[in-house]
Amino acid sequence: MSRRSGGSGGSGGEGDRGRDETPDERSDRNWVELLQELRVMQTGVQILTGFLLTLPFQARFADLDTFQVGVYLALVGLSVLATGLFVTPVSLHRALFRKHRKPALVTLSDRVTRAGILVLALVFTGTVLLVVDVVVNRTAAFWASGAILVLLVGLWFALPRAAVRGV
Repeated sequence: MSRRSGGSGGSGGEGDRGRDETPDERSDRNWVELLQELRVMQTGVQILTGFLLTLPFQARFADLDTFQVGVYLALVGLSVLATGLFVTPVSLHRALFRKHRKPALVTLSDRVTRAGILVLALVFTGTVLLVVDVVVNRTAAFWASGAILVLLVGLWFALPRAAVRGV
């Protein structure tokens, strides 16, 4: 089998140029790298989801107003959605296992993971909104959560995009 370098094989692309690997090797490497990223994110989102699920059993939960309960329920839904998105690549792997579809698996899993990261940013932002609203006040909560959203968009979306462009 001849070796090629360059091209795109899933979530790779620009960073793959200059590697001496076959398309199958590139797909395997991209899959392993994606799984490592998912392990990191999945652990964090599962801890956060578990924390959120315990809140109704705390004494002060009954003190939440309608807005705070709504934010809480949205956070639970988003957190469960993020968990589901981060587990989806495993389900895709099961469906495509031994079907010689690794490039498609990597590409689709990359897209699902990106969606999961977006949802996770919303969960973190909403968590700050809820906590600051309960502890300080609603105005501070909107400012703090807005700042967190800007920070996360910068770190998780703008910075990687700039890195790809070579900045």
